[in-house]
Amino acid sequence: MTLTASSRVRAAIAVIALSSATACAHARPSAGPRTNHKHERALAAELARIFDAPEMQHALWGVEVRSLDRKVTLFSRDAQTLMMPASNMKILTLAAAAETLGWDYRFRTTLQTSAEIEDGVLKGDLIVVGGGDPTINSRQNRGEAVFDEWAAALRAAGITRIDGNVVGDATAFDNRRLGRGWAWDYLDAGYAAPVGALEFNEDVATLSVRPGASAGDDAALELPPSTGLGLVHRVVTGEPGSPISIQVERPPAGAWIVVRGSIAADAQPVSREVAVANPTLFFTHSFVSALTARGIQVRGLPKEQPEWRNLVPPLPRRVLVESFSPPLRDIATTMMKVSQNLYAETLLEAVGAATSGAPGSADAGIAAARDIFTAWSIPADTYVQVDGSGLSRYDYVTADTVVSVLQHMFEDPRHHDAFIATLPIAGRDGTIATRMKDTPAAGNATAKTGSIANVRALSGFVRTRDGETLAFAILANSFTIPAATVNALADRAVAALASYTAR
Repeated sequence: MTLTASSRVRAAIAVIALSSATACAHARPSAGPRTNHKHERALAAELARIFDAPEMQHALWGVEVRSLDRKVTLFSRDAQTLMMPASNMKILTLAAAAETLGWDYRFRTTLQTSAEIEDGVLKGDLIVVGGGDPTINSRQNRGEAVFDEWAAALRAAGITRIDGNVVGDATAFDNRRLGRGWAWDYLDAGYAAPVGALEFNEDVATLSVRPGASAGDDAALELPPSTGLGLVHRVVTGEPGSPISIQVERPPAGAWIVVRGSIAADAQPVSREVAVANPTLFFTHSFVSALTARGIQVRGLPKEQPEWRNLVPPLPRRVLVESFSPPLRDIATTMMKVSQNLYAETLLEAVGAATSGAPGSADAGIAAARDIFTAWSIPADTYVQVDGSGLSRYDYVTADTVVSVLQHMFEDPRHHDAFIATLPIAGRDGTIATRMKDTPAAGNATAKTGSIANVRALSGFVRTRDGETLAFAILANSFTIPAATVNALADRAVAALASYTAR
């Protein structure tokens, strides 16, 4: 077989037979198409033109395109170079979680107590023991449904009042909360929410900014007290029609946010999603409010179970309520389709807890993932993982390794259907709903995006005109041109792959 200078032939590997249902989900031809080397060279030349765009002369590409049917690499550019993957790191995190936990895994949360119930009164603390469920939030109104369920179960147990505290026990995970290498200047942002074994509303709250009565007045700021965040107010009301400029900043290790800027006197309120300071206290505050709204009085306070609780043996508890999250396959679909960072960090810690015991940690999850990838013959020096989401700029991975993980998930019948179902579909949904429309990749390519400053990534699967399945990884680093231009080049490359025929 004759390949271009940038191409190379990989050693053939054994392919696990897929079930008929799996084959329907992502059809592969029973025999690979007869290769037309002229077409193969033309594809490589077209991809080279795309990635040689003058706009990217000072930037870096890491690209790998591999046929999963013929086990050949069709195009490679610096595919062995370590690159920042941004949210393409979620591909590795999900692969490790699926392998460790299984697609049917559900997070468990319980309400427990060691106190007696007398005449409708719980004579002590109610303990909420978290296992990391990230889905108690506003998606599909699940948070409200869970609180409804818990309130009903407490009433069924004969409780209409709690004389003790509502205590959050989040000791199933460690207390580090933030990923290594996360930048201080976005810690206020909802996409950098801290992780914990108790998570409510994805650990974000809404900051509202309203203009004052007239220009020069202080603007009005509103933030739910349950966030645990203090507010430093530096927003004024501007002249009618003036530009709106609101900046939010959270100092490193600070439990407050500084809000600066101005809002026009005739402007509508402006909202910003901000990360909370303490996930456990945010959860217990929100739960107490929910109980009160549902007619169960709480005379104590929302509190957090300290990490050192085991220094004093706790009193025996009994479980009043037990609830489970949706299965991992559903959680992963949200995580990948919308690129939800908190879900990814939670899965990494859950992997750590499953393999090393409580408290789960990112470090333990990373160690478990490394063992998995080593068993898959993925060299340990081809990636550096420090978090689950890819938000950290300490994360690195080669394009070749991303494709190898994709190939393993595609060829393993335990993972094939569920994994592919999590990926955004070009021109249809998720983070690529508006990309590659009106191209052969629309409704065809399924791929995970990645986006942090000066980094863009797009990796996944696409079928050619022959129905041949290709796995690809396109990683771009160190650019200063508009990110939309980089995305457009990546999209052109995927469209070219969808148009390719080997015949």
